[in-house]
Amino acid sequence: MDRQVIEALKQRLNIVDVVRRYVALRPGGGRQMGLCPFHQEKTPSFSVNEAEGFFYCFGCQAGGDVIDFYQRVNGLEFKDALEQLAAEAGIELKAYKPDPEYDARQQLKRRCLDMHGVAQEYYRRNLNLAVGDAARTYLRRRGMNDEIVAAFGVGASPDDWQGLATFLRGREYTPEEAVQAGLLSQNERGRIYDRFRGRLIFPIQNLSGQVIAFGGRILTDGEPKYLNSSDTPIYKKGEHLYGLFQARQAMTRSKRAILTEGYMDVLSLHQFGYKDACGVLGTALTQDQVKRVAGFCSRMALIFDGDTAGRKAALRSAEMILQYGVSCSVVRMPDGEDVDSLLQKHGNEGLDACLDAAQDGLDYCLSVVREGFAPREIVSWANGFLAHLADNSLRPFYIPRLAQGLGLAEADLRRFGGGQGRLGGSGPQGPQGRAFAHQTEARPSLSGGVAQRMPAVGRDERDDRYFLRFPIQYPEYIPELARRGFERLLTTDFGQALWRKLAQVNGGDVLPLLDAAEKSFWTQTRSKEKPEGDELAQEWQHVCRRIEEAGVRKSREELMEHIRLASSQGDAVEVKRLMAALTDLNAPSREEE
Repeated sequence: MDRQVIEALKQRLNIVDVVRRYVALRPGGGRQMGLCPFHQEKTPSFSVNEAEGFFYCFGCQAGGDVIDFYQRVNGLEFKDALEQLAAEAGIELKAYKPDPEYDARQQLKRRCLDMHGVAQEYYRRNLNLAVGDAARTYLRRRGMNDEIVAAFGVGASPDDWQGLATFLRGREYTPEEAVQAGLLSQNERGRIYDRFRGRLIFPIQNLSGQVIAFGGRILTDGEPKYLNSSDTPIYKKGEHLYGLFQARQAMTRSKRAILTEGYMDVLSLHQFGYKDACGVLGTALTQDQVKRVAGFCSRMALIFDGDTAGRKAALRSAEMILQYGVSCSVVRMPDGEDVDSLLQKHGNEGLDACLDAAQDGLDYCLSVVREGFAPREIVSWANGFLAHLADNSLRPFYIPRLAQGLGLAEADLRRFGGGQGRLGGSGPQGPQGRAFAHQTEARPSLSGGVAQRMPAVGRDERDDRYFLRFPIQYPEYIPELARRGFERLLTTDFGQALWRKLAQVNGGDVLPLLDAAEKSFWTQTRSKEKPEGDELAQEWQHVCRRIEEAGVRKSREELMEHIRLASSQGDAVEVKRLMAALTDLNAPSREEE
């Protein structure tokens, strides 16, 4: 997106005001401090620099600007976060970067959202009419009270092929538009009809509270029992969770999310006071869903059926959550019970007992793999788990636990597991290995978007980070550093890439250009005390001296390469000339000795 848009947005939105919606802040050390919303802690380590417009957590090293915070805490992609904040700030994106195709897509999305709002009105109205008798009876039989039904906007669709189609036409929406929005269906003969008929309707909302899709449960004999909206311009299966809009604030307070499968389970959980519960919309838990929920909490409780399918689903889901760096537990329901039936029969005490007895997510995964996998499959599973961690910094935490839990050698896991080599040879081949085969190396990051692999922290990396502190803390020196050849000091891809971005903006707002690792380092560096007075002067002299030394070193290496080339070609005259130049280059260092 155009940088002008981002700059205008930051001028209009105060990062402290935005963060305070989610975090209780208090002044401290010249900053605003609070408990980090991205990891569990008891002592505040989350800081907001109001003057410079960035946040940084000294505990988990999350950092960025107001867009990064909003994106991460709401589980949004960057563009979605920017669009929502721009709308809040009264900024028209198209006014800065005209794009007819983008404008057309946005117009279509707005039209689809409007149609879903009309459909929601239709379904809600039906629930209170004669056509909603069966739906109301079902809700009463399942023990749902009016407050929960209203809070989730539950509605009803009559057993009518043209009911919604007629209602939408009355609001000047064409049947073809409604098909595109996923509200109506069209058969092979071109006939258009209501998608949801004779069903209890559950609206699916985005994090802004807008209805973007529907789920429907059949109220008479028929199949399928549950029917969900298909993919549309405003809804993609596997990206959203049922009830997350209602649960998000409770999640930020409890730091927990209860994940379950059914619509009615979510309603029951909320009715019994478990306000941090949401549902996975009838599909296997996805990376996008984990990323969205992780923006609000640091631990997830998975509730799945105890049958074979439920155990497999729990394994896949727990893997994904753990790989993302979030803790989880697996809650087992008593035989023949689901969440709703357990709550209706035994109340909070029944579910609390199950939550208290929940198995740690990693222990659950290890026990399932250990007991149900062949040796080759165990090795493949360990490979796949480590290879697809969202952040390589999680490896030291998981490797000893995997080794102990699976009976593998920790040294082999460190050397081969999920890394350059492959423990066991050929990579993932077992059931879980095949599940990972289609996944790319780019994984969701904890701040949203795609994670960048953290660079290995060796001697050269520490040197790069040491020298990069100066232009980050003193951006006014960047032009002079560039003139002197600062880039010659940097020996890693990480360092060189970050310097190019710093030089590109020349003291301006660099955060929109940085990836997750760079943002963490930049915000960490800006949050530290910087040298002043004589200390600053000494640091400047040291950096300049090291730049000069790096230039001499590079010139020496180039001369040696030219000497080798001239010697191989038998050019004695050129060798003599180059040797004299090398002697002159080395002379100052000998004089200093």
